[in-house]
Amino acid sequence: MKARLLGALLIGVATAGTADAAPRTPGHAHAAMAPLERAATDCFAETVMANPAAMRHARAGRWYEAAGIIGFLCRPEVDAMIRTHDRLFGPGTGERYFKAAYTRHLGGELAVRLQPMLERMAVATAEPPAEKATEEAVDTAR
Repeated sequence: MKARLLGALLIGVATAGTADAAPRTPGHAHAAMAPLERAATDCFAETVMANPAAMRHARAGRWYEAAGIIGFLCRPEVDAMIRTHDRLFGPGTGERYFKAAYTRHLGGELAVRLQPMLERMAVATAEPPAEKATEEAVDTAR
């Protein structure tokens, strides 16, 4: 009797998760997830640029570490993405999606978005300030 009750309970729990998920239609999930992924990635990019420690990791190409430093600041965007994924595909799938598929591509997205900023900073800091260049030119002329 207990075995049947336990079996019925397990079947009920297993089917309840799939019943909560929305039916899968091609393109529907991507249309719902794309703006949320973009918002989370924008948040990561903006906060990495604003944090000196994260920018040091970014300059070294350690994107995952850069995002890890500031990740808690983007928690609202990440939570929205996880909740939507759970709603579309069932409870628990959003967290797995974030930790696997989204995180796997985050470094590449951050590299694309932040590379122009890193290049500008490298060029801008490669030359001495104008006052120093003028002083060196005067010293060389003497």
